[in-house]
Amino acid sequence: MFHGSGWWSFINYDDSRGRPTIDRALLARVGRWVRPYAGSIAATMVLLLLISLVELVPPLLYGRLINDLIPDPVTGRVALTPDRINLLALGLLAVPIAGSLLGVWQRRLSAGLGEGLIYDLRVAAYDHVQRLGLRFFTETKTGDIISRLNNDVVGAQSAVTNTIPNLVSNVLTLVTTLAIMASLDWRLTLLAVSVLPLFLLPTRRVGRMLRDIRREASEHNAAMSSQLQETVNVSGALLVRTFGRQRDAVQRYASTAGSVRDIGIRNAVIGRWFFVGLGIASAIGTALVYGVGGHLALLGPAGGGIEPGLIVTFAAYIGRLYMPLTSLSNVQVEFATSLVSFERVFEYLDLPIEIAEPTEPVLLDDVRGRLAFDGVWFGYAVRDPAAAVGSADEDLPWTLRDVSFAAEPGQVVALVGPSGAGKSTIAYLAARLYDPLRGSVTLDGVDLRRLAPAKVAAHVTMVSQETFLLHDTVLANLRFARPDADDGAIQAACRAANIHERILQMPEGYATIVGERGYRLSGGEKQRLAVARALLCNAEVVVLDEATSHLDSENEALVQDALARVMHGRTSLVIAHRLSTVLSADLILVLEQGRVVERGRHEGLMAAQGRYQQLFETQFRSQPDEPALHRVPSGV
Repeated sequence: MFHGSGWWSFINYDDSRGRPTIDRALLARVGRWVRPYAGSIAATMVLLLLISLVELVPPLLYGRLINDLIPDPVTGRVALTPDRINLLALGLLAVPIAGSLLGVWQRRLSAGLGEGLIYDLRVAAYDHVQRLGLRFFTETKTGDIISRLNNDVVGAQSAVTNTIPNLVSNVLTLVTTLAIMASLDWRLTLLAVSVLPLFLLPTRRVGRMLRDIRREASEHNAAMSSQLQETVNVSGALLVRTFGRQRDAVQRYASTAGSVRDIGIRNAVIGRWFFVGLGIASAIGTALVYGVGGHLALLGPAGGGIEPGLIVTFAAYIGRLYMPLTSLSNVQVEFATSLVSFERVFEYLDLPIEIAEPTEPVLLDDVRGRLAFDGVWFGYAVRDPAAAVGSADEDLPWTLRDVSFAAEPGQVVALVGPSGAGKSTIAYLAARLYDPLRGSVTLDGVDLRRLAPAKVAAHVTMVSQETFLLHDTVLANLRFARPDADDGAIQAACRAANIHERILQMPEGYATIVGERGYRLSGGEKQRLAVARALLCNAEVVVLDEATSHLDSENEALVQDALARVMHGRTSLVIAHRLSTVLSADLILVLEQGRVVERGRHEGLMAAQGRYQQLFETQFRSQPDEPALHRVPSGV
């Protein structure tokens, strides 16, 4: 009788965190999300009232049955007849059936409301996250993003489908039960209410104990989940096996799991003792009702007493009285806590869109591919663009400082410089993964901020050093770049990327599953698939990090040939790691501490004997001579 959600919500709240408050602005915002489901909410409330009223009927029937069985003191006859017995039996059957059917209907409405709300919130949050800048993903833990989109959205659903209906149900149950008890006999009603402290005091004390246990259990569960996350993915499994630490990993997991087991046993035992106490308190209330009610029954209605059947009726109502009273004593905390999930989802929905859609996007026709940086300043730690505009050059932690250059259509521009010089940042800005804080990046003279992000992606494609593949088929990973590509276009791109023949050798060909992050493929195969995706995009500008140092010589040659094909005839912005790139580049930009310190072709920069010559001697001189990267066979 006492295992309802109201009891657990009462003892589970962690009062060490302080009592949460109900913010009116938050309530108003929640109301806007719930408003489309106003009809379902109203119908749910009506059904909850009907269910509460229906559940009041059985105790009245029990009492009526007992009273009708007692002979009349004058005539000696009983009022109960076979027809009345049949009616009472039918009533005792019909009432729970009616209550159950109303409950199913109410649950159907509640589920429709909850699932509809969770759908709306989940899609809105995911859509918003997809429009956030790359900065958000580099600064936010993946687990936190997943938790907001899964756990907190479900928590928001629970607030509407469980917390609020439970509160309404408890209020209705309490009001209707107290009303009918008081109308039957006010003395027994006061007696039943007087037992309530025996419920509240142990509940608060045991509640604190269980909260401490749950906090400790959460820490152990978090440690266990963290170990699972680290060791059951492909990278973690490789690490454990590479160093032969399987046994240590198992022992560490067993230790944490043992702590979870022990804390679970403690929680179960204390919880059981708690419900034993509740049962005893309920038994005291029931005993008082039967004891005092019995004496009143001896007096009889004529002597100011009661009918015997009323004792049974009151005893049946006691359970309906104690649980909602206890739950409602914590109503503010329970309701405010339930809104935390909404608040956490809204925090994501309120994050500013860094890469915004222009109000009137420019449509480029016949794109030639001229990419230009004009006085570009950028810093990852600079949060306020307005402050960046008015600040002195050295006041902020800039990553790029006054970078200007132009890559003409079909040119290869190589970026060289030490680690942290700003090469990757230039690549990100060229693909509009970030926007400059000062200056502009233009394509054919049009600021990228005036183009829709999807159009920028159509004209500027990026091949990164670390290729990410979906856990899907080869074909699905290729079509991710261009969903409408037919088989002929896909195979042509794969042939140009030197990967078609290798795909045909795979167990299922283009239907082969590549595994998590493409772990079933070699590094060279993943990079060639990335090149094929770039070819499918057929963008006018290609931005790539062409590092192949981790590949064997055969794969390196295949990837280099594929890169040459993807760069052919396109404006190419390349983070140079190879001798062939710097030798054949139309323009070399030498970066240091976010500035372009030198620019020109290889011969001129070597003759200047400056920073480029030092970098060339340390980074490129040891590499063997190779053919120019952007020279490809005719007919490609």
